[in-house]
Amino acid sequence: FAVLALVIVLGLDLAARAQDTLDIKIGYLRRAQHQETISLVQMPPPDNGVAGAQMAAKDNDTTGRFLNQRYSLVDLHLKAGDDPAMAVAELARQGIALIVVDLPADDLLKAAEAGKADRILFFNAAATDDRLRQKDCRANIVHTAPSRAMLADGLAQYLVWKKWVRWFLVVGSHERDKLFAAALTRAANRFGAKIVQQREFKDTGGARRTDSGVVQIQQQMPVFTQEAPSYDVLVVADESEVFANNLPYRTWDPRPVAGSAGLVPTSWDASNSLWGGIQMQDRFIAQFKRLMTALDMQAWTAVRMIGEAASRQNSADPKTILDFLKGPELALGAFKGQKLTLRDWDLQLRQPILLTD
Repeated sequence: FAVLALVIVLGLDLAARAQDTLDIKIGYLRRAQHQETISLVQMPPPDNGVAGAQMAAKDNDTTGRFLNQRYSLVDLHLKAGDDPAMAVAELARQGIALIVVDLPADDLLKAAEAGKADRILFFNAAATDDRLRQKDCRANIVHTAPSRAMLADGLAQYLVWKKWVRWFLVVGSHERDKLFAAALTRAANRFGAKIVQQREFKDTGGARRTDSGVVQIQQQMPVFTQEAPSYDVLVVADESEVFANNLPYRTWDPRPVAGSAGLVPTSWDASNSLWGGIQMQDRFIAQFKRLMTALDMQAWTAVRMIGEAASRQNSADPKTILDFLKGPELALGAFKGQKLTLRDWDLQLRQPILLTD
């Protein structure tokens, strides 16, 4: 009789706990990116970004099992021409109020506007535009992607520390190249470097992986960089992936290259093995059979921030999550040697910038 009573009591307790399980559904909103890179080695994988979010959801579930929380990720892949606002409405219909976003700045702002009525909290895992943290800052967007200013500052601090203070700046002809160049110019002024000359490399199209293209590069890059004033390092702004990776070892003068090629500032790199990073890399490789990218890490960080807040507050309410993230208790471990915190004025995640070649 005593054993039977114990079984009944345990059964009732488990049933009650099951009813109290907190289901935390997270959306992942992305659009297909078809930008071709110069190197086949650098072509982004089809699951770039979302793989990091999936791993973080699994990590959250490990802790969530002890707290009666269950995490799931809904991946919504936009096609060309799809309206981000409609995608947000679809996720809202599924009861999702926490969305990680891998979209360009304008699409991100459309999504944020569409999610206001449903009090949706967005996590920007991809867009580096400084304006999203300034004039286009939104109260419902947390930024796990570093801004261009952060990336440029991280690079500038190292170059100035090396006393490579005379920069030859080469800029691509596309708008985002110019935005990165503006961030680099600001960083140079801020940390005491001098831009001795700036040149624009125009994108004229053409094949970049043919034999004739390689021959042209071998002839073009030395001539393009010839007769520059004396400089310590060539700094390149080419977010459009047109020419930057053709500059190292091909400049007229033997000088290091940094920026969009050579020594590159980033939030994460597969070579990082410090501060427990090798454990993170090994787990990712085991699960996805490839190396972890910066976008993967930024998406992982976003989902882990949600998990950290939800576990502390036992809530999936967007306002409760955001209030915790902005508060002093957030100290996210992200394999970068220090705890990460959030700026409460522009919702940018503070984080070290890695420099990698």
